[in-house]
Amino acid sequence: MPDAEDVRRIALSLPETTEKTAWNMPTFRVAGKMLATLPEEETSIAVRCPREEREELVLAEPEKFWVAGHEAQFAWVRARLAALEDEEELRDILTDSWRQAAPPRLLDAHPELLLSGGSLASGESGE
Repeated sequence: MPDAEDVRRIALSLPETTEKTAWNMPTFRVAGKMLATLPEEETSIAVRCPREEREELVLAEPEKFWVAGHEAQFAWVRARLAALEDEEELRDILTDSWRQAAPPRLLDAHPELLLSGGSLASGESGE
């Protein structure tokens, strides 16, 4: 089962990603734009997810994904770390969120990250 340290290690391995504390929790940013947070006493992560895909994702795997009330108007979804299958699934989720937050220059510079899966729900880039 992935944990908060796995989130940090994987997130910080993505190009130009940094960790910054905000709202009393760790947040991860690419080129200054937030891609993930570690809320809920670091037992879950919040990541970017297009709203049109989010509902399908939550309905398909409610034990794993949900939307926090204060994030409902934004393109974010939460994932319970204990419900994730393994580090590979965590890496896919974080990489997908990174792709959504990264500027075009980074996407162009790292095509290997564009090919490593797709968005959380649809299997496409989410862009």
